[in-house]
Amino acid sequence: MKKKKILALLLTLALVFALAACGAQNASNGGTAAAPEAAAIDKAAFDSLIASGPVADEAAIAASEWASAVKAAGVLRVGGTRTSFLFSQLDETDNSLRGFDAGLYQLLTRYLFGDESKFELTQVDSSTRESVLQSGQVDAVFATYSITPSRQELISFAGPYYTSKQAILVKAGSDAIKGLADLAGRNVATQAGSTGPSILEEYAPEAVVQEFETDAEARTALEQGRVDAYVTDYTLLLNSIVKNPGVYAIAGDTFGPEDHYGIGLPLDSDGVAFVNGFLQKLVDDGTWAKLWKIALGDRTGIDTAPEAPVIG
Repeated sequence: MKKKKILALLLTLALVFALAACGAQNASNGGTAAAPEAAAIDKAAFDSLIASGPVADEAAIAASEWASAVKAAGVLRVGGTRTSFLFSQLDETDNSLRGFDAGLYQLLTRYLFGDESKFELTQVDSSTRESVLQSGQVDAVFATYSITPSRQELISFAGPYYTSKQAILVKAGSDAIKGLADLAGRNVATQAGSTGPSILEEYAPEAVVQEFETDAEARTALEQGRVDAYVTDYTLLLNSIVKNPGVYAIAGDTFGPEDHYGIGLPLDSDGVAFVNGFLQKLVDDGTWAKLWKIALGDRTGIDTAPEAPVIG
C-alpha cells in the first residue's frame, strides 16, 4: 500500500511539474500554471499498439460467466465518452476513438474477440455511470471512474488502472485564487455524482459549491464568470487545459485523497477477475506503459511512464 501511494504521488507531481514548466508562474509558489500547447495523439502508434494486443484463449473466456456472455453476444457494450481529449476522444476524420480509456476498452475488445472493432459505445457522464450498469445497458464502464465505497455498494470495479488527485481550475491569467485556502467564500463548480462535492465539503467547507451535470457545463460556468473556480480530478482538468491552450490554468497544488480509477462492472460480477487478469497482462508485457506514453506522456511532455497501480 505504501509503495502504491508513493507511485501515485510521483505521477501526480510529474504532471504538475510538466504544467508548471510551461507557465510564467510556478504553481507551488502560489501562482497559476499556464497550459502547454495542445498535442494530437499519434494515430498510427495508437492503432498499431491496439492491433498488437493480447487475445484470451478459449479456456479463460469459458471460465468467466461475464466474458462468456459478452463473447456470445458478439460485441462488448462499453459505457464511456467521446469528448475526453486525453482519455477517449472521437476523431471525426476517421470516426475512431483514441485515448487512454479508449485504448483500454479496445484492447479488452481484442482480448475477448481477437478483433478490437467489436465494441459499441454508450455515452455516459458522472451521473449515469452506475445506472447503465445496473440496467444491463452496458457490460463495462471506462470513464475515468473513481473507485469509492458508496459506488461499490451498487457496482463492482476491476483495477485500479490509474491514479489521480483533485485540483483547482481557474481562467488563464486569473490571480484571485492561488490555492485551496482561497476557495473560502468563492463560487466553486464541481460535477454532480463525482467525488468533488464530498471532497470540497472536507477540504474547502467555506466554499459556495455549485454542482453541474457535466464537465462542459462546469467549464462554461467558469468561462462566463458564474463561478470562480472548478474542482475535479486533476487528470480531467489536465485534459481540458491541454485541449484548450491559453483558456484555463491550474491554481496551486493538487489535494485530497488519491483517486483510483477503475473499470465499472455489474455488481458481484465474475468479470472483475477476468478484467483484472487482462489488465495484469497489459502491465506485464509493457502494453500499459506504451499506451500511457502514446495517450498521455507524449502529449504532456513527460518522457517516462509511471509504474502502473497495483491491480486488485
